[in-house]
Amino acid sequence: MDEITLKMLKEVADLDALPTGAYNLRENGKAAGRNTTANIDIVTKKDEPGIDIIVKPGTKNESVHIPVIISQTGLKDLVYNDFYIGEDADVVIVAGCGIHNCGGSLSQHDGIHTFHLAKNAKIRYIEKHYGEGDGTGRRVMNPSTVIYLEDGASMTMETTQIAGIDDTIRLTRAEVKAGASLVVKEKIMTTGDQYARTDFVVDMNGEGGSVNLISRSVAKDNSRQAFVSDIRGNAPCAGHSECDAIIMDNGSVSASPKLTANHIDAALIHEAAIGKIAGEQLEKMMTLGLTEAEAEEQIVNGFLS
Repeated sequence: MDEITLKMLKEVADLDALPTGAYNLRENGKAAGRNTTANIDIVTKKDEPGIDIIVKPGTKNESVHIPVIISQTGLKDLVYNDFYIGEDADVVIVAGCGIHNCGGSLSQHDGIHTFHLAKNAKIRYIEKHYGEGDGTGRRVMNPSTVIYLEDGASMTMETTQIAGIDDTIRLTRAEVKAGASLVVKEKIMTTGDQYARTDFVVDMNGEGGSVNLISRSVAKDNSRQAFVSDIRGNAPCAGHSECDAIIMDNGSVSASPKLTANHIDAALIHEAAIGKIAGEQLEKMMTLGLTEAEAEEQIVNGFLS
């Protein structure tokens, strides 16, 4: 691996080298490395680009890393990855995409990830997106996540995009059955003229199911963001969404929550707060010897931590 690949792996997957355990590295649209274990198999799809990740029932304390690196300007990459998590398994999945574009053409990665969690399966899914490069070509990512949670299954999804992505549309669709739980924690920062849209649709189809969507975002300069959520309570369930955003300079953020209760015992709540950094926060930080810019940076970092 060259210096760019190693740097991008560190940014999107917190790796200094190829990981131990199961992994699949995709680089510039092609497979660049793979390892499987006795409990986790990774199989190349035959009919479309992408892989199937198969976790055996009862698998515990294992991880899967599936980073994607693009360092070729003008490349448009599309993958379909399907995850089959066996009953009672409990694993960590680390995904992430980094685009290094030093050329003049658009570079783009679109990933469609579909999760099938069997009864009482549990995963923590970590997804980081990062872009860099001094070229004029745009860096675009459009991740789609489709989630099917069987009875008692549990998924925590942590997504982060805080640098370098010019345009992104992030779609998440989920079906939650009885006693299943979905938690989504999203962090986004846009700068310059960047645009980011997140769009959640969750169907609560089983008694005792729950969903908690938490989005924190910062829009700087002339960047724009949109948060859209639609939680549908079709059974006795609990649903909550929360959008907190800071706007700076000429940034713009819109929040469009939608709640639909189709059952008398569906309890659904949405909270949203959009505003600038409070003056008293800046003043307090500046009394510690920070400049205004340094104080703003500390406040934003704390907000997104």
